[in-house]
Parts: sequence; structure tokens; C-alpha cells
Amino acid sequence: MNEDIRIHSWPCSYYLDSSKQWIPGKLSLTPLSIKFTSDKSGELLADFRLSGIGEIKKESSHLIFSSITVLEKGTKHWFSSLHPNRNVVFNILEHFWREQLLSGREAGAGAPLEPSKGRELTGMLEGSQKRLEDTAKVLHSQGEQFDNIMRGLHKIEGDMDVADRLLTELESPSWWPFSTKLWKTPLEAKPKEAPAAPDARTQEGVLLRIPVIVTHRTDSSAKPGKLALLPSGLEIWDCNSQLLHRFEAREVDDIRVHSPYEVSVRQRFLGRPDTSFRLLAARMPEAIPLLQAQYCGKVQFLEDALGFAGGAGRSPQADLGAPAWQAASGFLGAAANPGIPAGSGEQAQLQKVSQEEAKELRQILQKLKGLALETEAELERQDEALDSIGSSVDRATLTIERQNRRMRRLT
Repeated sequence: MNEDIRIHSWPCSYYLDSSKQWIPGKLSLTPLSIKFTSDKSGELLADFRLSGIGEIKKESSHLIFSSITVLEKGTKHWFSSLHPNRNVVFNILEHFWREQLLSGREAGAGAPLEPSKGRELTGMLEGSQKRLEDTAKVLHSQGEQFDNIMRGLHKIEGDMDVADRLLTELESPSWWPFSTKLWKTPLEAKPKEAPAAPDARTQEGVLLRIPVIVTHRTDSSAKPGKLALLPSGLEIWDCNSQLLHRFEAREVDDIRVHSPYEVSVRQRFLGRPDTSFRLLAARMPEAIPLLQAQYCGKVQFLEDALGFAGGAGRSPQADLGAPAWQAASGFLGAAANPGIPAGSGEQAQLQKVSQEEAKELRQILQKLKGLALETEAELERQDEALDSIGSSVDRATLTIERQNRRMRRLT
């Protein structure tokens, strides 16, 4: 069962309200729930589902001890004395809680299915629309910056023309009485700039981008971030969209799968420490098949993950009969074989999209199409502006070098 998958566990203390005391034990996170087990009696004192949690916060108990509180169905649960520290536990719990809310459904046998597939599609499209609108705003601001650069370059070219006339007058003999306009040196031909070859790195598509918890060097540094899988490698970003590290495909020496939700990526070096990142994510089951396909022979399933994968030489997709991998993929709604089993009439009925939802989806798609066309037009305009800026910069550089040579001859 999916409840048997333990994503992570931490030693801590739980405040038992019935006895008004702190109980030492272990806090465990599974794909669907949070559990606390007492060390002394082995009793399960707390067990509540992620979908039923209303809030996860950092608080202080008695204004001294740092704690994490979990609000579940009006009841606040207190956890303190967390190891390695409170921030690490909070980041991981919040990550899986948010991903559970975003996934919109629970996986596993007997889990309730989503009432409408159309609502899920609508939510995804609305998120895409918002991101595209934000991108359009950024592009518009970038276009204004390009226009300002062009105006500055035009001013520089005008100043260069004035300097050229002044140098021509200085180069003319002092006794020559006629206008210097007849003796202007011929302007050098302005070379046309060949279009620059596009950077392949900026044009390659992103295979998958997922939120992750990034651990670098020590377990106490686990922080939220993002993992981007690219055809040429993989990138790890922090929560402020700053690039932490980029692994080229040839630089990745091994990828270790610790569980369906946790992997580590390492690059070996001679004479200095290896570069290694440990990544924990609710959507990691989506990334593992891509990593296996892209880094064939470099993906290793560790001992704790062999029970999930069914063997180091077999892929999770080939072992979808294993309950753990079914749970992992079902938790995301992204299993490798998401087909509806034969005879499940209720599931097939729930997968249908109503007319109202189809109409709403059509309207959102039309807005997305309009935004995409406007974005394409703005990108084409900015490409032309960049070509013009490059040509203007090269012309200005050549003019400055020519005028510097003329000034050195005058001195």
C-alpha cells in the first residue's frame, strides 16, 4: 500500500494534549499523511492526511522552544526538538503538503477520485495563462529597454559625426582658406553585420521543470528550489530563481535513486571534493524515467530503493506492478501507464468533461492563443532590434577606433 512508503522521518517531540506532556518519538512523512510514533511505547499517537491539513507554521512553544505546528481539522498539533533543525523539516513538510494540494487528488486503493477532470484541466490552463501574461509583461518591459538603447546609440552616432567633422578641420592645413567640407576624408564603408548564430543553450526546450528540496553538502542546508531537465544537461535553481549549478550531460557521473521521491546527482573530481546535490520532490517519479532515458547506465537504485524499483536493472515503469511505484506515480497523477482499467465504469464517467467546462476551456485556449501570437510578434520585433543594436555597436566601435588613430596622428 502507498501508506507503507516512508519519504522521510525525523526524531522530535510531540505535545500530547491529553496528558499535557511532550512525548519523544519519530515524525514520519508518507505520500498521503504525517505520522508520529512514540519511542517508548511504539504507539502511533498522531496520524492525519496531508489533504486534511489547513496550515503548517513555524512557532515557539512557551516563547522559548522552536516548534512546527500543523493545523488539522481545527486541531493544532505541536512538534518540537526537531533534528537536524526546524527549517529543514518545515521545508520538506510544506513542499509535500503544497504538492498534494496542487495535485488535486489522492492516490492508492480506495482513495477518492477527483470529481471532475475538466476542473483539473481548467486549473492547469489558468496557471499557464497567468505565467504567459507575466512573461508578456516582462517582454514588454524588455522591449522598452531595447528602444532606450537604440535612442542612446543614435545619439552616440550623431556625436561621432560631429567629432569626425572636427577632426577633419584639425587635419586640414592651417593656411588653406577654403571650406573644409571639400576636403573631408571619405567615410569608411560601414560593414554589414552577419546575423549572429543563435545560442543553442538558450533555444533548447525544457523537458521537465519541477519544484524540489535541494540539499548541498549537509543535511541542515535543505532549501526549496527547482530542477530543470534539459536535453543537454540539468539545472538546479534556488527559490529566488538564481542558478545554483548546471550539470552538463557529460559531467554527470552518477545519479543515485534513494526512493521514488529522492535522488542525488554527483560529478566526480580528482584532487578536490565532488560536486553533489540531493534532490527531494513530490513529483520526482515524473523525473526518474527521463533521467533513466537520458543518462542510461549512470542511474543507480540504492538498497532502500530496490524494494520500490524491483531491482537495479529494471525501470520504475517496468515495475508499475510494485505498490510503491504505483503509489508514487498515483500521488502525482502522472503514472507511466495512467490508463483506466477495464470495467471501472465510475472512473470512466468521472473522466468526462462537461459542456460548461469545455466552453470554459475553449475560452481560455483562445486567450492563450492570442497571448502567444502577441508574444511571438514582440519577440520578432525584439530580434530585429537586437540585430540593429549589434550593427550599431559595431559601427560605433569601428568609428571610435578610426578617430583614435586620427587623433594619435595629430599629436
